[in-house]
Amino acid sequence: MNPNTNSDYDLIIEAGRTELHYWKDLWRYRELFLFLAWRDVLVRYKQTVIGIAWSVIRPLLTMVVFTIIFGKLAKLPSGHVPYPVLVFAAMLPWQFFANGLSDSSGSLISNANMLTKVYFPRLVIPASTVIVSLVDFAISFAILIVLMICYRFTPSWHIIILPLFLFLAFMVSFGSGLVLATLNVKYRDFRYIVPFVLQLGLYISPVGFSSSIIPEKWRLLYSLNPMVGVIDGFRWAILGGNEQIYWPGFIASSLVMALLLLAGLWYFRKTERVFADFI
Repeated sequence: MNPNTNSDYDLIIEAGRTELHYWKDLWRYRELFLFLAWRDVLVRYKQTVIGIAWSVIRPLLTMVVFTIIFGKLAKLPSGHVPYPVLVFAAMLPWQFFANGLSDSSGSLISNANMLTKVYFPRLVIPASTVIVSLVDFAISFAILIVLMICYRFTPSWHIIILPLFLFLAFMVSFGSGLVLATLNVKYRDFRYIVPFVLQLGLYISPVGFSSSIIPEKWRLLYSLNPMVGVIDGFRWAILGGNEQIYWPGFIASSLVMALLLLAGLWYFRKTERVFADFI
């Protein structure tokens, strides 16, 4: 078409119009995904006062507080496992979940300029924030290794299954992050709700204690918290026979994880095309 001629047609770029090619577009835009992930990693560790040390200090301080409160004062049982190791084994999935949820819930707002200028699968933005959580996870896992060496604790062969439970933690974080990211675009008050949810969830999830102390009649209901299954799985993989998985509860948690991820994807895709109207 001659660029000097007038046209009665306008080109409209709208998220969600290419329904048949959307999931293929996720692969086509993989370089954008990697770029956003790398940018978030640089922002997290370069534009802070203490940088990477914050990823070490935060879980260590939480472990110390929980060890004192639940291990020393409340004297909750830890089996044959040192209480700091018991707590830190649960801090790994919790920190991954909390960081992923917090970052993904605000990711669309922080990338508002991109949403209004060009088409790409919007799912790329919250998904890229998971990479930063994986970096924090790797740092915390290194701390756990040092901690086990200090306490002369040897993990069992179960640890080779740890990636499976890490994937389950991703399902919980990503699924709930998609829901909150979508709600945060339409209702900005949700940015104040996320920190409260994470703070409350830290205490109602078995991070500072073993879920085995929950009475048997309540344990299945308690396992509807999806992080219960994730944390129990991590402890079983890291601590071996010292921690047992309550399989009915783990199955219930896994079903909630799957439903949460599917609901997050459905709600995100349903609302994606109108994001630019609310930014």
